[in-house]
Amino acid sequence: MVEGDVPAGLDLCRAAGWNQTADDWELFLKLSPAGCRVAVDEDGKVRGTVATVRYEDHFSWIGMVLVDPSMQRQGIGIQLLRESLQVLCEEGTVKLDATPAGRKVYVQLDFEDEYPISRMEIKKMSDKFGQVSAARFTRDIDMPMLLEHDRQVFGANREKVLNSMLERSPQYAFVAEDKKGIKGYCFGRVGHHFSHIGPVIAQDLETAKNVAAAALRNCAGSPVVIDVLQHSAEWLQWLSSIGFKEQRPLIRMYRGTNAYPGIPGNQFAVLGPEFG
Repeated sequence: MVEGDVPAGLDLCRAAGWNQTADDWELFLKLSPAGCRVAVDEDGKVRGTVATVRYEDHFSWIGMVLVDPSMQRQGIGIQLLRESLQVLCEEGTVKLDATPAGRKVYVQLDFEDEYPISRMEIKKMSDKFGQVSAARFTRDIDMPMLLEHDRQVFGANREKVLNSMLERSPQYAFVAEDKKGIKGYCFGRVGHHFSHIGPVIAQDLETAKNVAAAALRNCAGSPVVIDVLQHSAEWLQWLSSIGFKEQRPLIRMYRGTNAYPGIPGNQFAVLGPEFG
């Protein structure tokens, strides 16, 4: 995949009802200029895509597996997956987020379940949502300490991705802290169909609610999704109480050693299936 393929990638996103924008595709190409692939027909038209991202030497990610609806069930998707695994053949661990239907394919490629995720959705964030939050906007000066913390929780350095989120959608980037330092933070981005809040990283439930509430206040009047881990029933109940409903389940999966799992208990929401 090259920069000239971005419009075709966007066309496939729109056909699938996906949320990604040109900024997302350009970030994939920036992160992995030789690691994104397109499937083309005999006329050179892009019919499918897959993107890969390496997070240090800890693990790599597969996302954006898209196939033209008119060309599905012809083996293009599985070929793209095999191509991405060939790109990442020297990696100790490869991860992805799967739908229940997709999981059946990934299991055949030696992927294993890590933990479940729920995509939670609200059609229109209330403009009356006013939960008090002690979180403040994230500043550039916060990033070195935040990234050090994030590396432990996520399991690898994703500085370029989080810096992109801060630059693109600073209205959704919040941090909570105490005298000892950072307790939690969140980011978000504006997509084609909805705003996507995540990741939400926190030492405890109240901090997760604080940073998420601060971001959600800036989503008033807009549709929002958040991809949440299921380790806290209280977290899911809080999201439900403000109007979120489960849109679909996802399963985080890995292939290989999974030597750097991070700290899932401090991850309340992930960045998204495309980035991890």
